[in-house]
Amino acid sequence: MMKSIYLDYASTTPLAPEVLKAMQLYLTRCFGNPSSLHSFGEKARKAVEDSRKKIAEFLFCLPEEIIFTGSATEASNLAIFGIVRPSIQSIEGSVKPHIITSSIEHKSVFMPCRILEDEGAELTYLPVTKEGFIKISDFKKALKKNTVLVSLIYANNEIGAIQPIGEIAKAISAYRKSHIANYNDKRLAISAMPYFHIDAVQAVNYLDCDVKKLGVDFLTLSGHKIYGPKGIGALYVKNGSPIKPLIYGGGQEGGLRSGTENTAAIAGLGEAIRQIANGKSQIAKIRKLKNKLFKGILKNISDVKLNGTLDNSLPNILNISFRGVEGEAIELALDSEGIAVSTGSACAAKDLKPSHVLMALGVSPKDSHGAIRFSLGKYTTEREIDRVLKVLPGIIERLRKIAGYHSK
Repeated sequence: MMKSIYLDYASTTPLAPEVLKAMQLYLTRCFGNPSSLHSFGEKARKAVEDSRKKIAEFLFCLPEEIIFTGSATEASNLAIFGIVRPSIQSIEGSVKPHIITSSIEHKSVFMPCRILEDEGAELTYLPVTKEGFIKISDFKKALKKNTVLVSLIYANNEIGAIQPIGEIAKAISAYRKSHIANYNDKRLAISAMPYFHIDAVQAVNYLDCDVKKLGVDFLTLSGHKIYGPKGIGALYVKNGSPIKPLIYGGGQEGGLRSGTENTAAIAGLGEAIRQIANGKSQIAKIRKLKNKLFKGILKNISDVKLNGTLDNSLPNILNISFRGVEGEAIELALDSEGIAVSTGSACAAKDLKPSHVLMALGVSPKDSHGAIRFSLGKYTTEREIDRVLKVLPGIIERLRKIAGYHSK
């Protein structure tokens, strides 16, 4: 039987053996509640705090600035709602709190922003270039005296485009310095300094996530995108940020995320973060395999289109449109050959509408429907890429015949 090939690492990653080992103790013998004072609780609490320290070291921040959540989606929701909702309630009259985001955000950012817009916030959705990048000039023009929050994706989950986070942070800092003296209305105090949140879920494996270098106030990360467990995420919250919780109860996580901590998952997340430093050498290998896949597709299949760019993008994500074929048909045909890919974000996989990310790039609806995202990982091999390149041309040819499409 042919071995299965997994090329959907941007959706989720397999659990690393080292991570599983780190979790096992807290799924069996060390089952105490981290809030308990006895020895069982003390052992669990130590595991939670050890992981917090590992993540803080990775992000170059303080341990108390790390908040554990049930997912990256929850972490982003906490950052966005936790900053903006209090400002909606505190600002009266015609002045509305303003949020800047982009047209290619993950749904975990896009949907909270839409909800806040319905609740009274003002939204600016920055356009992107055909390669998927925000223009700094557009960003600077979008800043207003009532801007409360900037929330952007560090590296896009569908096309891999890496945003100029450092430049954006510098623009925010310059804006704060030049405008803060002009605020006489105390109701706008929170708006005098727009806070900066980034979704770093896809970036953590491959990019520098030093929060001081990046200049961010909030950073979201996920366990299951970095060879860790599902059901765990974390949010970096810069000290002094006036964020309010979404979940109330026992006051865990510094009062920002009540509920008993998932000790095993937190231990797994800490180990997954620790393993990233050991896996940096994989980046060159992964990029080389992605480039081989891209060149092989161009050589053997006509009428294909790269969505995004190979430059300034993640080393593992390749998004290609195959004209004349539905992406779902390609995905299912490859799956029958034991090859797993996706048509885009797994969080919106059941939505048959064209990808909002690709549409924002100016990709036509037809080409959007024919898009496939190949996302590689540290376990991807050259033999697997060779197998995909052997199988894929025949699948595209067969599906095009069924659809009555003739290559130009």
